[in-house]
Amino acid sequence: VTQYLQSSLILLQQLKGVKLSEATIGIIGVGNVGSKIAKVAQEFGMRVLLNDLPREDKEGGKDFSSLQTLAEACDVLTFHVYKEGKYKTFHLADNAFFQSLRRKPVIINTSRGEVIETNALLEALATGIISDAIIDVWENEPNINLTLLNKVFLGTPHIAGYSADGKANATRMSLDALCRHFNLQADYRIIPPEPEQAQLTTSSMEEAYLKMYDPRRDSEALKAHPELFEKLRGDYPLRREKNAYTILCP
Repeated sequence: VTQYLQSSLILLQQLKGVKLSEATIGIIGVGNVGSKIAKVAQEFGMRVLLNDLPREDKEGGKDFSSLQTLAEACDVLTFHVYKEGKYKTFHLADNAFFQSLRRKPVIINTSRGEVIETNALLEALATGIISDAIIDVWENEPNINLTLLNKVFLGTPHIAGYSADGKANATRMSLDALCRHFNLQADYRIIPPEPEQAQLTTSSMEEAYLKMYDPRRDSEALKAHPELFEKLRGDYPLRREKNAYTILCP
């Protein structure tokens, strides 16, 4: 997911005129993934606001902002929330949420499709309440809303976390949890397969990141054949993240 957001932010800057170093990003849900997204955004020079009610309850409020603050201050809003529990996440972004926005932000969702109400998002796009959207997860997958698919900047088939590194990390976390539960020694190694191109020679880091992964390819494939949603997800090719490459810039 980190790689997906990193490349998506670069494309927003290159193609949509979002000046990352002058922009504020709001991260809604600051667990393992959201925390990594915060670091990526900081590397781009973005101002970062965090919203996470469960963590705020547990840790205190000094590092977190209200959803209303994010709605008023952010140029990009990205969702990384937990499953439904004590705090509502189903249709967290509903019509009332979109009406509260003040800066026509870009909306990004890589968490769960049901976090954003589809009709409310369509209305926000149609009326200019938001400037654009990047959607990887959808309500009613695989029967996704084709009108929304054709309106978003990037629309992908639930593959944001499908890098080999992401899968290895998720497997590692699952095994660690099992070992802790059964009081077992965690004695294993998970080694992702080697990337096809272990060395990248390029003129800039941004170009290198897009060479490693450009989400436009996945978006174009889904928009061309939305009926293949499950196939595009199930037959997803090998993708490695930046720590698998040696990047050579002049």
